[in-house]
Amino acid sequence: MSGAPSFEEFKRYVILLSLNPGRRLEEELIREHVAHLRELDRNGQLVICGPLLDYKGGMVIIQADSLEEARKIAERDPFVKSGAENYELRTWAISCEENQHLGMG
Repeated sequence: MSGAPSFEEFKRYVILLSLNPGRRLEEELIREHVAHLRELDRNGQLVICGPLLDYKGGMVIIQADSLEEARKIAERDPFVKSGAENYELRTWAISCEENQHLGMG
Protein backbone atom coordinates (compact mmCIF):
# COMPACT_ATOMS: atom_id res chain seq x y z
CA MET A 1 0.00 0.00 0.00
CA SER A 2 1.82 3.13 -1.15
CA GLY A 3 1.74 6.20 1.05
CA ALA A 4 0.88 4.14 4.12
CA PRO A 5 2.99 4.96 7.16
CA SER A 6 5.76 2.53 7.97
CA PHE A 7 5.17 0.84 11.30
CA GLU A 8 8.92 1.05 11.86
CA GLU A 9 8.61 4.82 12.33
CA PHE A 10 6.17 4.17 15.20
CA LYS A 11 8.52 1.85 17.08
CA ARG A 12 10.05 3.02 20.37
CA TYR A 13 11.96 1.29 23.14
CA VAL A 14 10.83 1.31 26.75
CA ILE A 15 13.46 1.04 29.46
CA LEU A 16 11.82 0.02 32.73
CA LEU A 17 14.15 0.78 35.63
CA SER A 18 13.75 -0.79 39.06
CA LEU A 19 15.68 -0.14 42.24
CA ASN A 20 17.73 -3.10 43.40
CA PRO A 21 17.03 -4.31 46.97
CA GLY A 22 19.10 -2.54 49.59
CA ARG A 23 20.18 0.24 47.22
CA ARG A 24 19.53 3.97 47.44
CA LEU A 25 19.78 6.69 44.85
CA GLU A 26 22.19 9.31 46.15
CA GLU A 27 21.99 12.88 44.84
CA GLU A 28 25.23 12.62 42.85
CA LEU A 29 24.01 9.48 41.08
CA ILE A 30 20.66 11.11 40.29
CA ARG A 31 22.50 14.09 38.77
CA GLU A 32 24.56 11.71 36.61
CA HIS A 33 21.35 10.00 35.48
CA VAL A 34 19.83 13.38 34.57
CA ALA A 35 22.98 14.24 32.57
CA HIS A 36 22.51 10.95 30.69
CA LEU A 37 18.88 11.87 29.96
CA ARG A 38 19.91 15.32 28.76
CA GLU A 39 22.43 13.76 26.38
CA LEU A 40 19.72 11.49 24.97
CA ASP A 41 17.47 14.54 24.56
CA ARG A 42 20.20 16.50 22.75
CA ASN A 43 20.70 13.50 20.43
CA GLY A 44 16.98 13.38 19.64
CA GLN A 45 16.62 9.93 21.24
CA LEU A 46 14.63 10.76 24.38
CA VAL A 47 10.87 10.62 23.91
CA ILE A 48 9.70 10.92 27.53
CA CYS A 49 10.82 9.74 30.95
CA GLY A 50 10.13 9.94 34.67
CA PRO A 51 9.89 8.09 37.94
CA LEU A 52 6.98 5.79 38.70
CA LEU A 53 4.91 6.99 41.64
CA ASP A 54 3.67 3.57 42.73
CA TYR A 55 6.92 1.62 42.28
CA LYS A 56 10.59 2.11 43.12
CA GLY A 57 11.83 2.78 39.64
CA GLY A 58 11.10 4.69 36.49
CA MET A 59 10.55 4.54 32.76
CA VAL A 60 12.57 5.98 29.89
CA ILE A 61 11.11 5.83 26.39
CA ILE A 62 13.63 6.28 23.61
CA GLN A 63 14.05 6.17 19.86
CA ALA A 64 16.87 3.95 18.62
CA ASP A 65 17.82 2.29 15.35
CA SER A 66 17.76 -1.21 16.85
CA LEU A 67 17.14 -3.25 19.96
CA GLU A 68 20.91 -3.57 20.39
CA GLU A 69 21.36 0.22 20.30
CA ALA A 70 18.55 0.59 22.85
CA ARG A 71 20.27 -1.98 25.08
CA LYS A 72 23.55 -0.03 24.89
CA ILE A 73 21.72 3.16 25.84
CA ALA A 74 20.08 1.44 28.82
CA GLU A 75 23.40 0.01 29.98
CA ARG A 76 25.08 3.45 29.77
CA ASP A 77 22.58 4.85 32.28
CA PRO A 78 24.45 5.64 35.52
CA PHE A 79 21.65 4.02 37.53
CA VAL A 80 22.33 0.74 35.71
CA LYS A 81 26.14 1.10 35.47
CA SER A 82 26.37 1.68 39.23
CA GLY A 83 24.25 -1.39 40.01
CA ALA A 84 21.68 0.72 41.88
CA GLU A 85 18.99 -0.23 39.40
CA ASN A 86 18.38 -2.98 36.91
CA TYR A 87 16.33 -2.67 33.75
CA GLU A 88 13.97 -4.44 31.42
CA LEU A 89 13.88 -3.43 27.78
CA ARG A 90 10.70 -3.63 25.73
CA THR A 91 9.93 -2.78 22.10
CA TRP A 92 6.80 -0.64 21.86
CA ALA A 93 4.59 -0.06 18.83
CA ILE A 94 2.71 3.22 19.08
CA SER A 95 -0.94 2.89 18.09
CA CYS A 96 -2.43 6.18 16.88
CA GLU A 97 -4.65 7.76 14.25
CA GLU A 98 -1.65 8.56 12.05
CA ASN A 99 -0.93 4.84 11.55
CA GLN A 100 -4.62 3.87 11.69
CA HIS A 101 -4.02 2.15 15.01
CA LEU A 102 -1.40 -0.16 13.54
CA GLY A 103 -3.48 -0.67 10.40
CA MET A 104 -6.53 -1.92 12.25
CA GLY A 105 -8.66 1.18 12.41
